[in-house]
Formats: sequence, C-alpha cells, structure tokens
Amino acid sequence: MDFTLTEAQQDLARLTAEVTGKLVTADRLRELDKNTDAAGDRTVRFDDSLWSSLAETGVLAAALPETVGGSDFGVLEQTAILREIGKSVAPVPYLWSIVLGAGALAQFGSTAQRELAAQAATGEIILTAALSEERNWELDKPVTTAIAGDGWQLTGLKTTVPFARQAARILVSASVDGAPAVFLVDPSHASVRVEDQIVTDRSPEAEVEFAGTPAELVGTVEQGAEILTWLLERAWLGLAATQLGVVEKGLELVADYAREREQFNRKIGSFQAVAQRLADGYIDVQGVRLAVQQAAWLLSEGHPATAEVHTAKFWAAEAGHRVAHTVVHVHGGVGIDRDHIVNQYFTAAKHNEFALGGATDHLRALGAMLADAQ
Repeated sequence: MDFTLTEAQQDLARLTAEVTGKLVTADRLRELDKNTDAAGDRTVRFDDSLWSSLAETGVLAAALPETVGGSDFGVLEQTAILREIGKSVAPVPYLWSIVLGAGALAQFGSTAQRELAAQAATGEIILTAALSEERNWELDKPVTTAIAGDGWQLTGLKTTVPFARQAARILVSASVDGAPAVFLVDPSHASVRVEDQIVTDRSPEAEVEFAGTPAELVGTVEQGAEILTWLLERAWLGLAATQLGVVEKGLELVADYAREREQFNRKIGSFQAVAQRLADGYIDVQGVRLAVQQAAWLLSEGHPATAEVHTAKFWAAEAGHRVAHTVVHVHGGVGIDRDHIVNQYFTAAKHNEFALGGATDHLRALGAMLADAQ
C-alpha cells in the first residue's frame, strides 16, 4: 500500500482548487440556494459557469481513458478532484457525470455510447446514474425491471437521482429475469416521469419513473453484475472522497474560529472541552483520509477492494457526522445560520452521510464479508 500522492493527483488537485477557489464563493452559493432568481424563475443548485471552467481547463476529461478524449488517469486522480470539490462544496456533478457516467460507458459501452462519454468529458452533455430505489421487501425484489421485446424496455421507479433534469442520459440499474443489468435511458422520452425531491443540501435530485421506457443495454446481461459492482464501488468511494474534502475544510474553518473567538477574555480554543472536540475531529478526518486512499489505491491497481470501499463508506458517514456537528456546535448560533458558509459544510456533510447510509448497514455488510472469507 503506497500512500504517496502521484504527481498527477497533486497537479489535478491544485488545478481544481484554483478553479473552484475563484468561482465558488459564499455569495455564489447563497445565490444558488435561493428558490427563485430576480426574474422569478426557479434556481437550480448547479453552477454551470464552474462546470464550463472545469471542462475548459481539462479537469473533467483528465482522469478518463484516452479513448473518450481523456488523459488516461484513473481512480486516484478522480478522488483527488472529488476531494477538492468537497472542500469548496462545489455544486457540480463530477462524480455522477464523469466518474460514473462517462467512466462506465468508456469501460463497458458500445462505440456510440463511448461517444456520449466523450461529449460528457468536454462538458457538452451531463450524464448521471440511477442506482437507488425503494425495494419490494415483501417479495425481496427490486422495483425496476427490464424486458426484451422489440428492443429493451424499463419499468420501475428510482429515487434521489442526482441532476436528473440536467442529464442527457441516465445509467439505470435494473433486473432482467432476476439478474442485474445496466441500461442507458433518455430522460426526455415521454414515458419518463421526473419529479424533483428535496434533499438536505438542496442539491438537484429527483424521483424518476419509467413506464415501458426504451433503453440501451450497457455491455451484456452477463456483465450486469460486474458493471453494477463497478458503479456502486466508485459511487461509494466518490461520495467518501467528497466527504473527506468537506470535513477537512469544515475542521479548518472551526479551528480558525476557535483561535479567534473569545469568551471570558480567553480564546475558546484554549477551553479543554473545545480542544478535545477539535482533537477528536482531527483523528476522524485522518481516519477518513486513510480509508479513502487505501480503497482508491486498491481499485487503481485492479485489486479486490470491496471491504476497503465499505470501510471508507463507514468512516465517511460516521466520522462525517461527528465532525459536522463539531463544526456547528463550536461556532454556536452562527453555525445554524443558513447564510453563513459553515452551514454549507454542515448540510453537505449530512447529505453525504445520508447518501452513504447508516453505520449499522456498513457493519452488517462488513460482517457478512468477513464471514464469507472464513
């Protein structure tokens, strides 16, 4: 296991930080968080000018294969970019459009599907993935199914699909005679219903319903389990890497505040209770960083990384919860002011925590893996 950052990781992190540092300001985030703009139109928490800048500087394409216009970097470089996006709480779909959408089509897609990946790499279109759904627990069957007739058709319901309204295509996991498979769907088709959902950090997510919707198979049905695992592991790792950036910057903000804020003629950072919480936060952030780097390195080297990805999930969700609450509690009342930048990091951390799932689920999954290994 090598924890040394590659030159490409460092360069891409610096470039991403430079772009986001110039464009992602507290004022810009507040503007995007408004329900309507000056003209009365509904605003969406998507920074299209930042997205264009990331495309123009080559950040979007950098970690994709050369076959779709990328620089042929990989998972390590993608996590470095996601970490910087988390640090700035940048409202852009890099994880969904580039890591998952373009990445999966470049890896498993047809020639035409790889062309879509190339368009995503330039920022021309946005891709996303619909991987979450409410299960029929009574029958223990997924809701979304696909049938083959005159072409593939999807029927079912997916929830919390990121940037569904902005996407030109959606990668959808579905069941084919009980086996998993992945399909590509045009959300503008008349048979697709997209309904906005409200989530913690106000990012654009939607419930997407398919009613006999035409779909393209990605890869083959036999490859379905492999493709779905590929998507899920990178989605979980990507969320964990984003969460790492969020809690790193959140801890930095609260440490600066503790050095400046005075009570009873003393800096609050000198109070034992505050110092202990900040120390615990530092340890939590280090745990997330090591877990994310280990999982990313294993995936980049082509080694099995399922247990390590779940470990990164656990640390990002659990430690993210603790650090986010420390940031708010030490700031006091200002920490829950929606106009204050600290609130952006709190809601981002909570959104990532909920998206990654509860600690009990992680521990159950890890326990099942260990039992299987024995």
